[in-house]
Amino acid sequence: MGDFRLTTIEEFEAATDRLIETGKKVGADSWQLRVKNQTPHCKFGEQGICCRICSMGPCRITPKAPRGICGCDAHGIAGRNFLRFTAGGAATHSDHGREICHTLHTVAPDGNYKVKDPEKLLCIAKEWGVETEGKDIYDLAHEMSELALLEYGKPYGVQRWLKRAPEHTQKLWRDAEIEPRAIDREVSTAMHMTHMGNSCKAEALVRQSLRSGMSDGWGGSMCGTEFSDVMFGTPKPVDTEANLGVMKEDMVNIIVHGHDPSLSEMICDYSEDPEMLELAKSVGAKGINVAGVCCTSNEVAMRRGIPMAGNFLQQENVVLTGACEAIVVDVQCIFPALGPLSKCFHTKFITTSPIAQMPDSDFIRFDSKNAGENAKKIVRAAVENFVNRKPELVYIPQMKQKATVGYSTEAIVKVLDGVTNSYVDVTGTTKPLIECITSGVLRGAAALVGCNNPRVRADQAHIELMKKLIANDVIVILSGCSAQAAARAGLMDKEAKNLCGAGLKRVCELADIPPVLHMGSCVDISRMVVLASKLAKDSGLNISQLPLVGCAPEWMSEKAVSIGNYVVATGIDTFLGVEPQVSGSDQMVWWLTEGIRDWVEAAYTIETNIEKLGDAMLARIEEKRAALGI
Repeated sequence: MGDFRLTTIEEFEAATDRLIETGKKVGADSWQLRVKNQTPHCKFGEQGICCRICSMGPCRITPKAPRGICGCDAHGIAGRNFLRFTAGGAATHSDHGREICHTLHTVAPDGNYKVKDPEKLLCIAKEWGVETEGKDIYDLAHEMSELALLEYGKPYGVQRWLKRAPEHTQKLWRDAEIEPRAIDREVSTAMHMTHMGNSCKAEALVRQSLRSGMSDGWGGSMCGTEFSDVMFGTPKPVDTEANLGVMKEDMVNIIVHGHDPSLSEMICDYSEDPEMLELAKSVGAKGINVAGVCCTSNEVAMRRGIPMAGNFLQQENVVLTGACEAIVVDVQCIFPALGPLSKCFHTKFITTSPIAQMPDSDFIRFDSKNAGENAKKIVRAAVENFVNRKPELVYIPQMKQKATVGYSTEAIVKVLDGVTNSYVDVTGTTKPLIECITSGVLRGAAALVGCNNPRVRADQAHIELMKKLIANDVIVILSGCSAQAAARAGLMDKEAKNLCGAGLKRVCELADIPPVLHMGSCVDISRMVVLASKLAKDSGLNISQLPLVGCAPEWMSEKAVSIGNYVVATGIDTFLGVEPQVSGSDQMVWWLTEGIRDWVEAAYTIETNIEKLGDAMLARIEEKRAALGI
């Protein structure tokens, strides 16, 4: 193994404790303190049996009061809350996708944004039945943008992307009546269904939860992923680094945080601008260092090799280093605490979207029309702030790991062609991966996704599950904060192959890959369902028959619920390490863990003991292998 070793959870925590000590010197709080102040949590909320949809309440279900004022019981209340949670997540991811579609409409040869992957644009146009012969690529981009935007409000029909799924899966969706229609319609329907005096039947609420989640994964998120690739390039494997040690004491540090790559791409461009670099030297810095947090970090890492400072629960830590000149945010998963925290240091907290306006921030509105101008303004503000840094408060934990990132579906297909010599297919085939699984070299595959959650020990579930899976010859694909947990620990270093079982280690050596593959941000979980569909088509199996599982061990957001619903609806058994807020209804628990299997051939498993969760995932993979006789 040479010098390679993983960074441990204990080392993560020791570095955080040291940073919190710096924070105490300047009167800053932290999420760890706020968790203590919020504990214990409301038990009614935890069980999903508190209803505040109308002003007759709020109503809480107890043995003494088994129905709310309107007569709705625990099953209806928990179901409505679950559906509203899903709708919030579907709206959030899909609105991200909508912004990407609008940005696509601005591409021009001399504009802020260009078409960097014309081949992918042509493929999508062909997929959608759009004539491409003789068209200028930019005219085609504008046409595709308009068609994509119509997916949000089309009056008839279902999502175009559904045709990517195998016929068997499409039929399941039709029969279960969960095919998503217009993206916005499914969110609107969810909110209508959960208004006072409407649906309170668990089965109906679960059905619309799947449909609303599908409008995200097979609608808005897929738009966001695919058209981001068109504009910014389809990811290919690239080497980078991860953990707080990527910040530089002698450079201007700009942290990009959020989810929308439109902003971060421009920030990266202008951080390399000769004028800005010269300005940095004039204020005493050696240069400009851009690093990322959360899914914006995943976006720029997989396309540009920009280092990853951390994930969701690391966002305060980058400010606590005392070496962050600016933390620049777009949308989603941003702590409002960054405002007052930044004021304890010299850091500029710069918000850029009307969707995510926060107190104690500098608001510089960013859109595709002023992208270059305002990105340069932001970079300049960060550089000029370097002189305000307080050296006595600077402490950057010297922790970082090598990582190889950027495994889009296309990249995975390409690299795995090197595993066997049996298939060479320039159009792209997953048959080498299928052959590895059917021969027993690999036992299966697992997708680990989702957030951190302070209700559990941060990052531990992600990292321990990955170690267990790869030791048992299960290849792992990752997105979102799960991916950054892996990168910070060292599991995306190709040398992590030495932690694998013999079969997966051999695959890693032949394909020159790490045992856990970075597929992107949380919207890019849409890549995972496309990959599952391709595996099913190439193997002749149904998605539900493949030895694949999904897992969100530390999920926390509405988006995660939406994701879980579209992954399980695709036919992939999905494992959760944090309980969803439905435990107050045995009907809702039954529908999610058993009942939906009759509709989509997959269901949820909920297990908060991580060792048992990993065992359950491996058992499900082996059960599927046995059913196939492999």
